[in-house]
Amino acid sequence: KKQKTPLPKLQISILVLVQLAEPIASMSVYPYINQLIRELDVTGGNDAVVGYYAGIIESLFFVTQALTVLMWSRLSDRIGRKPVLMIGLFGLGLSMLCFGLSTSFWTLVISRCICGMLNGNSGVMKSMMGELTDSTNMAQGFALIPITWCFGGFFGFVMGGTLARPQDRWPNIFPGHFWAKYPYFLPCAIAASVVFMSFMFVFLLEETLATKRKRSIPSNTTGDQLLDEYRSDESPSENMVAVPLRSLLIRSIIIPVVNQAFLAFLDISIFALMPLFYSTPNYLGGLGFPPQTIGLWMALFGIIDGLFQALFFAKVVDRLGPKRTFYIGISCFIPIMTMFPVMSWLVFSRGVDYMVTIVLLCQLVIIVMWDMSLASIFMFITASAPTKNVLGAVNGMGQMTASIAHAVGPMFTSSIFAFSKDHNILGGNAVFAILCIPGVGMLWLASQLPEQLQNRDEDK
Repeated sequence: KKQKTPLPKLQISILVLVQLAEPIASMSVYPYINQLIRELDVTGGNDAVVGYYAGIIESLFFVTQALTVLMWSRLSDRIGRKPVLMIGLFGLGLSMLCFGLSTSFWTLVISRCICGMLNGNSGVMKSMMGELTDSTNMAQGFALIPITWCFGGFFGFVMGGTLARPQDRWPNIFPGHFWAKYPYFLPCAIAASVVFMSFMFVFLLEETLATKRKRSIPSNTTGDQLLDEYRSDESPSENMVAVPLRSLLIRSIIIPVVNQAFLAFLDISIFALMPLFYSTPNYLGGLGFPPQTIGLWMALFGIIDGLFQALFFAKVVDRLGPKRTFYIGISCFIPIMTMFPVMSWLVFSRGVDYMVTIVLLCQLVIIVMWDMSLASIFMFITASAPTKNVLGAVNGMGQMTASIAHAVGPMFTSSIFAFSKDHNILGGNAVFAILCIPGVGMLWLASQLPEQLQNRDEDK
């Protein structure tokens, strides 16, 4: 085995801090989104159909992102990663402020569309991580992406659950008409502040795109040498622009991209179901948790998941390899789905007691195992790029398909959940049985991945 190259700690630390803003902002809305839908009275007082509208709101970001993310990723291959990151962060911060000031369903729709349209950061972040790592330390680097989402999710869930409706909890600190009219502005404003702080951190990042990196020029460099160096830097960018997307539609790229799309669909389905199931009233088989409890449970998951990925993911990959690690992760999906109807049965038979808590903790532990598949597939996507000049395009393709899956997932899952509960199909548990079908298909898709990652170091 090659000796591991040390990670560029300073640059990766800054990249992680920049990325941290996205999960904090995105996840902060989950603890209160279902309650917000109820208060807007778009459901006509029918709790069983809240899932339809919550699913639409959760999916809109990904619908608009799917339409633009490939464009942003291709643009980052031309103008550099940093400018595209800054545009994405600006859009995220602006949309959070709009979300907090929304007083109707349609203003929520507009704010989520703004966020998705201007945000191509997920693909760009993975491209930057790929350019900062090599084949010896890729597992360590890419493990930081889900870790960042876990810790960001932890802070987002706590913030959203704790700071929602502040006038109800701290009337002396938040008096007046403003906080009564905009009861969810505080968590959105704090999230937007974190985003704008991350915007400032981008200035400390070094550009990772080879053709846009600043290079020190020795004092004895001649004019001819400088011209030759400029041409050598320029040619890869020109070649990249000439590469049509259809030339990237090859098996070695398509297989990881399709795996990422299916994984994204199943992953977002889990995280759409969790707050929905937690907030559904007991008489419908849910846990009936208020936003504060939902935030704390999801925050607990985030911190446990982040610690596990930080301490063990790279070691598991070194021992088992990325394909086996990926396979172990996706094998957890069906057990995760099984836990939901088990909790419903316990709620109907015993109420929400210690047995429900035990099953809930077991489910969270299995989801931690599931999350190993996320960093694993990022490694396959990055390694599938034929050259570094198309790394942004390949990551953009992966993120575009993932965004489509993320768009379909919440709407499909929340709608089937609401339909199951409204019509009492399989005791209200039909959604969990239906989702097991793509879960089985995912196992076959994973078997098509290459046994070993392509060696990226030759392209450096």
